[in-house]
Amino acid sequence: MALIPTVALYRIVLYSPCLLHISTGKQGEDRAQLDWETRFRIALGVARGVAHIHLQQAGKLVHGNIKSSNVFLNNHNYGCVSDLGLATIVNLPIPPWSRIAGYHAPEVVDTRKASQASDVYSFGVLVLELLTGKSPIQKTGGSDEVIHLVRWVSSVVREEWTAEVFDLQLMRYSNIEEEMVELLRIAMACVARMPEQRPKMMDVVRMIEDAKKLDSGSRPSAEEMLED
Repeated sequence: MALIPTVALYRIVLYSPCLLHISTGKQGEDRAQLDWETRFRIALGVARGVAHIHLQQAGKLVHGNIKSSNVFLNNHNYGCVSDLGLATIVNLPIPPWSRIAGYHAPEVVDTRKASQASDVYSFGVLVLELLTGKSPIQKTGGSDEVIHLVRWVSSVVREEWTAEVFDLQLMRYSNIEEEMVELLRIAMACVARMPEQRPKMMDVVRMIEDAKKLDSGSRPSAEEMLED
């Protein structure tokens, strides 16, 4: 179970220029960039935690506020989710250009009502954040125009420029391309526009676990793995 850890050792933070780092929470201490193995464990740990939440209250419990600032790392670098239920207690309006708004599924923007399917969408955005090193919503220059991470990744994948998606910091690691592409495929399934098209969190956990077991002898190309 990957819920709130007994001792929250590390917290994920995102700061300029939109690179993921680990913060120990100690003021003035250096922040270390996240390597690939840590990012993968964050995704798997959070997936397990959200899946566990979704099994509670006869399978009806919703987290409702999944975002990187609500993710902690345990001492094995697995992600643990926090702030369960706080979104329903403090339901304040969020500006459309806010980074937090980038985690919200389309139906939540319209109805302001979270569901397990919208949790899956938010998780997918978190995984895209881990893969790209980019914020869920970014303002362009000094204008009011915003770039949504989900839309940007979708457009890049559609043009078959898959390699352009990934954080350049990850390019230093060898033999991880297949895992990155598989995790990208899972994230894109999670951020499907229609709620009924998104996988259940237990299935997401299984898919992420299977990503570590892929047979490297017969892998499809990156573009083939991302095809609908």
